[in-house]
Amino acid sequence: MSDLHELQLTLDLPGSLPGADLVLLRWHLGEGGSDPETTHTYPLLSGTGPAERIGGVLVSVLAPSKHGWALTVRQEVRPDEFDQLRELVGWLVARTSTFGTIGYLRHLEQEIPDMLVADPAPGTARRITLTSGTSEVDLIPHPWD
Repeated sequence: MSDLHELQLTLDLPGSLPGADLVLLRWHLGEGGSDPETTHTYPLLSGTGPAERIGGVLVSVLAPSKHGWALTVRQEVRPDEFDQLRELVGWLVARTSTFGTIGYLRHLEQEIPDMLVADPAPGTARRITLTSGTSEVDLIPHPWD
């Protein structure tokens, strides 16, 4: 049994994000720069290139957007990183301007991920565990159904 998980995050951050916050985030994304003040010993979201086990590609992108910053992350993570990831994702949630689904966490051997949802109350989020249904539906719905 593998302990590997897929973490995906897609969220927006405000253009007013303080410089120190950008330095820390860029460090976690593997963009280098000055060492931020953090208790983390290595960047948590810096994987790039082909994924080891989950398929596809690992990415970490922070790009300017019309609302500030757009962040997309897809990483392979392990349970021994969960405490630090919980802290980092909570830090992002406290700063995001995105509400609703902001990503998911999926165990390598599971078909269905747990959804990560940012609530409208500032700084709050939750993980929602989904279950497999028995009905078959189209992969992408028809717009007129």
